[in-house]
Amino acid sequence: MEQPIEENIQKVLKLIEEAKARRSPAFTHEVELVAVSKKQPISSIVRTYECGIRDFGENYVAELHDKAVDEEIVHNCPEIRWHFIGHLQSNKVSKLLACPNLFRIHTIDSVKTADFVQKHFAKMPNKPPSLSIMIQVNTSGEPTKSGVTPDDALELVEHVINKCPDLKLDGLMTLGAPDHDVTKGPNPDFVTLQKLKDTIDARFEEKVNLSMGTSGDFEHAIELGSNCVRVGEKIFGPRKY
Repeated sequence: MEQPIEENIQKVLKLIEEAKARRSPAFTHEVELVAVSKKQPISSIVRTYECGIRDFGENYVAELHDKAVDEEIVHNCPEIRWHFIGHLQSNKVSKLLACPNLFRIHTIDSVKTADFVQKHFAKMPNKPPSLSIMIQVNTSGEPTKSGVTPDDALELVEHVINKCPDLKLDGLMTLGAPDHDVTKGPNPDFVTLQKLKDTIDARFEEKVNLSMGTSGDFEHAIELGSNCVRVGEKIFGPRKY
């Protein structure tokens, strides 16, 4: 059964606006919607683009690259912005940076990875002035998740600012612990990331954004200050593995 993508997008956008209305008056920023198109067909991406969505997230370098160079995408989605939201291995950096319309990497989680991206990006011909990146923070401490610890995040932030001149630090990203019961209070992962943002904003000149919230918890993330939410199945329906 084909998913009603157009209807799904309108529902998600409505939920985003409602969540913005519930948040603290201190939060006045817009919220960026990244449509997570992992394991979704090209046709669904084009339909989503035609509905006005420009930002798309992918978890695997090879899949992102294949989609970014696909003739249908290149022809029909000239203003698409690709976001890499999966774990980035050093040996995949060159291929990732070669993707047309790569807009942001959300998952820089170590000095080593930051240096690899800086080194390869600096060598690229006809490159843009800078590359937008986010630092992934493992706020829940789950061993299966990537990300720098909150305690080590400041050191990585400082390294990117001082040692990676071609990388533009745009913010922090986290994956909240699954199935958090909001009736018992705010998601501690989102609270931790917000506090870390406050510390960074006070210590450095950069004012960072927050990428937190997925299909199951993006409304709550917006209420707690998220600037960017990553929504997949609520737009596209189940993934096609």
